[in-house]
Amino acid sequence: MTNPLPQGATIGILGGGQLGRMLCVAASRLGFRTHVYEPAGAPPAGQVANALTTAGYDDTAALDAFAASVDVITYEFENIPTEALDRLQALRPIRPGREALRVSQDRLTEKTFLTDLGLKTAPFADVTDQASLIAALATIGTPAILKTRRLGYDGKGQARIAAPDQAEAALAQMNGAPAILEGFVQFQYEVSVIAARGADGAVACFDPGENIHRMGTLRTTTVPARLSTRQATDAVLLAAQVLNALDYVGVMGVELFVTPQGLLVNEVAPRVHNSGHWTQNGCVIDQFEQHVRAVAGWPLGDGSRYADVQMENLIGDDMDRLPDLAREADTAIHLYGKSEVKAGRKMGHVNRIMRG
Repeated sequence: MTNPLPQGATIGILGGGQLGRMLCVAASRLGFRTHVYEPAGAPPAGQVANALTTAGYDDTAALDAFAASVDVITYEFENIPTEALDRLQALRPIRPGREALRVSQDRLTEKTFLTDLGLKTAPFADVTDQASLIAALATIGTPAILKTRRLGYDGKGQARIAAPDQAEAALAQMNGAPAILEGFVQFQYEVSVIAARGADGAVACFDPGENIHRMGTLRTTTVPARLSTRQATDAVLLAAQVLNALDYVGVMGVELFVTPQGLLVNEVAPRVHNSGHWTQNGCVIDQFEQHVRAVAGWPLGDGSRYADVQMENLIGDDMDRLPDLAREADTAIHLYGKSEVKAGRKMGHVNRIMRG
């Protein structure tokens, strides 16, 4: 092990959503304590963490006390204010490191980073005003998608442009935020690689999963994906290239478009990822334990898959199906402890073992 955390050490987690919750569960299995920092009240992770701090990211006293109580800090989402990270980093190690957050927090920075590595992405252009948008559309063409450079997720902060005369309305939807125009990619399907890198530089990747989205939100991930052996190998090597370039420690999700011209990178997420939930019932070591191992300085586990799995997100009224899902054979239910069901809200997921 590379300076491993001792048993009973505390892992601090920024963010108290369902990803943080599942990280807490994995950490407890390995004998670690967890302390969650989350501004919102009653977060899902707070139900299973050893400690919970409810405070804003601008509360310097709370940040200092949180850092003093933990041995290492990780996070379950990307959009943590830079000022808070600066303060925490001066007190405790943050894994994955700040460079991964800097790159992923801004879509333009991320796309530029990926293309500088020699990887393929959708065509893109910086948009600062209407003139730059019109110029970008002249180069990239339509249809295209205008996105805020920061803070968008699950289809939010995006406007589709089917024809140039829609440019002004799309720009208005950005509310003055810096934006990026991305060209549409004619892809056959999307896959994602859940990849991990340890503090010692070792890399381990899970099998690529095939994703289906609806209304901008992931609905299912199926493993194995419809990839040739060559494509699957290329996907894993590509993910490893990104990890090594960032000197990354932890788990990352890398979303890829499969096209006739090869694999294009859609985006990277420097954290455990929704499309990796299948690993909980398809592998001995799931993505959450793998992340805990990495940030704690343990050797990475074997990410080999022993079953074919389909993960389905339970969103909003899907919870009405819970009694029927509970009766299904070969189906594992994972609920997030959210008391209020809302349209579009991720309430849990199921993993189905596919036989035959």
